[in-house]
Amino acid sequence: MQMAKNSSEAAHCELQAAEPPVTNVTPGAKASADASKEPFWTEKRIELVVGRLLQIGVLLAALVVIAGGVPYLVRGGEPESHYHIFTGEREDLRSVAGVLHDLSALRTRAIIQLGLLLLILTPIARVAFSAIAFGLQKDYMYVVITLIVFSILMYSLMGHYVT
Repeated sequence: MQMAKNSSEAAHCELQAAEPPVTNVTPGAKASADASKEPFWTEKRIELVVGRLLQIGVLLAALVVIAGGVPYLVRGGEPESHYHIFTGEREDLRSVAGVLHDLSALRTRAIIQLGLLLLILTPIARVAFSAIAFGLQKDYMYVVITLIVFSILMYSLMGHYVT
């Protein structure tokens, strides 16, 4: 019994020795001082935001496609297809302006097309956010590279309007 008491006293003394000395610093002051040295846009935070941006973009696109696809299928979808005659997408659904125009009439195929446009815009938004994040980190070489990639993406989508 005496031995157990001595060992518990020894453990208590060891714990006291391991504790840092108490200073007159208010709780959280040290943490806030350490946090102020660390930049807000760390690599980890950027990765988390980019991941969340991609998740939300894909989820939103899927929801919009479903919101247009269910009524489209309930109403009967397309008439029977004749595969020996190729017919492309209607002219009004081949451009962003046409899709937006048809959305005003709540046409189901336009809603599906909007979902596909959102899916295409998701990685483009990722590249745009990356350029901003690199700028906030003052990593200007990557800002330039990212803006070149962004320009190529935008030209590939809108290039036929430029000519």
